[in-house]
Amino acid sequence: MTQADLRPGEMTGPVPDRSDASLLFIGTLHTPWTTPRDCPKRGDAETGPLCRAELDPIWQEALKGVTPGPVQLLYWMHLGRRDLRQQSPRNDGQTIGTFAIRSPMRPNLIASSIVQLERIEGTTLWLRGLNCVDGTPLLDIKPSHGVLK
Repeated sequence: MTQADLRPGEMTGPVPDRSDASLLFIGTLHTPWTTPRDCPKRGDAETGPLCRAELDPIWQEALKGVTPGPVQLLYWMHLGRRDLRQQSPRNDGQTIGTFAIRSPMRPNLIASSIVQLERIEGTTLWLRGLNCVDGTPLLDIKPSHGVLK
């Protein structure tokens, strides 16, 4: 991404050329949205579209004990930019620091959502409540003992 991709008031800075950790993508999320602008700001776990997580078959055994209900997904916002220091969430030129908002544009492109797991078929999880682009890499699945919001 370039400076031309910035909205009014947004500010960037350098990004380190090192990596401090490695991540394993365990699967891919499939949604109806093809661009970040198409995605809802928040997913709706009750009435949102039925989406799916396709896990790599090597994780089949890791699904033992996972049951329908709320789960937390961690995923990698692979289309995001990592250099934004300030952003304009309402696209009105008014800025706020990246760490003060829930924007997917962050130094580490990790997103977290509590979604409703409807059913599991093999290594395919059928979900409601996602708000990411089709093809987003999945990092982790965790049980959620909280209330869906």
